[in-house]
Parts: sequence; C-alpha cells; structure tokens
Amino acid sequence: MNITREARKYQEKMFSGSDFRFAESDPEFTERFVNFAFDEVVNIDDLDDKTRFMAILSTLLGCQGSDAFRYILPAALNFGVTPIEVKEIVYQAAAYLGIGRVFPFLTITNKVLESGGISLPLESQAVTTMENRRESGTQVQVDIFGENMKDFWKSGPKESRHINYWLSDNCFGDYYTRSGLDYKQREMITFCFLAAQGGCEPQLVSHAAANMRIGNDKEFLIKIISQSLPYIGYPRSLNALRCVNEAAKQE
Repeated sequence: MNITREARKYQEKMFSGSDFRFAESDPEFTERFVNFAFDEVVNIDDLDDKTRFMAILSTLLGCQGSDAFRYILPAALNFGVTPIEVKEIVYQAAAYLGIGRVFPFLTITNKVLESGGISLPLESQAVTTMENRRESGTQVQVDIFGENMKDFWKSGPKESRHINYWLSDNCFGDYYTRSGLDYKQREMITFCFLAAQGGCEPQLVSHAAANMRIGNDKEFLIKIISQSLPYIGYPRSLNALRCVNEAAKQE
C-alpha cells in the first residue's frame, strides 16, 4: 500500500501505532480511504483535532455507525475528548435520535471507558431539577434561538402542544442545560446528528442558523461538514451544505 507520510503519521496519533482494521484483507480500499480521510480531509482546514473528533463521534451516532464509533472512540480520547464530553454527546443524541438508536452507543461507550480504567458513573453534570427544567430549558431556547422562543412551550394546537412543552423541558431542559459542553459545542453536535441521519432538512436549516447566531459561523460549519464527509458520504454532506447556505441567507 502507498500510504502517505501524513496519513500514516495521523493514524499513529489516532491509534498509537495500529493499522486501519482492513489493511490486510482490503489493501486497495485501505490505501484510498486512509489517504483520503487521514491526510486529504484532516489537512484541508485548521479545525482542531478535539473538535474534529467530537464532530465525528456525533456524526457516527447520527448515521448509526456503531462499529465505526467503537473503532473511533479511543482515537477521540487520544485527541483530548474527555469521558464527560463523550457521555454528553451520547446523552444529547437521545433527544435527536431516540433511545432506540442511542442505546447501542451508550453500551459501547461504557465498555470502552471501563476498559480504559475509567469508573462509572462519571461526575454528575445535571444542573436542573424536575421542578425547574422547563423554565431552564426555555431560557436555553431563548439564549440560542432568540426571544421569540420565550413562550414556545405553550404554543401550537391543543392536541399537539405537549410536544412543544417536551422540547422545552426535555430536549433543552434535560440536556442542553447540563455542564460538560457549552452552547456552541451542543449546537455543533446537534448539527452533526441532523446532517448524518438525513431527512431532517427543515430542522437542519434551523440549527445551522442557530449555530451561526451563537458564533459557529458558516465557515466553521463547512469545516464540520468536510470532516464528517468520509463517515456519511457525499449525498448527506451536500444536503447539509445546502442547508447551511439556506440558513446563511436568513441572516
């Protein structure tokens, strides 16, 4: 295999010297994928490695790449993503993917952390109670999306109003309020969840706009899409780019 010096160097940083899993069985594929993902892609911009791997983990959750997630998670830890940050990514994914799709990733995360000598549960990151989660969640929505979200929790038709309430108390009150990740990181990983799963373009446009509103500008989001592309392919990456461009027009 003709693996570039840059790709081999980056791969060694990721996995402490081990080769790509399919190097022996699929050398031709390995040559092209490793050179692309670990040289051409990682060297296209100045995104830091920690943010890159937070995006990759979130992307793999979104596209249900559980085997790749298990493979990449140790590399993410090697590049400085903390166990708390990994757990916060997985926890928040439940609001956007549902427990049916997140359950296997929670199991994988626990096994990888425990095998690395990290005892569970980790330090609590919860800052809300069952009594104040709705109010706190509404404040997060206002902080990220603007004052128009102040009464969102009680809006909509009577028969479906409870879902808007749940968005405030559960999605934002239970997850976004937690410490461990800041708003910019949480909106970035949400962008990855939505882009990777596909079929969520209206929400992706809204969250692209929210990212931009709090400081994750268009250039940053394009970097995130670029780093996610090897893991979700071109169609969903191009859809995400279209959504970013659409959101940018709304500014």
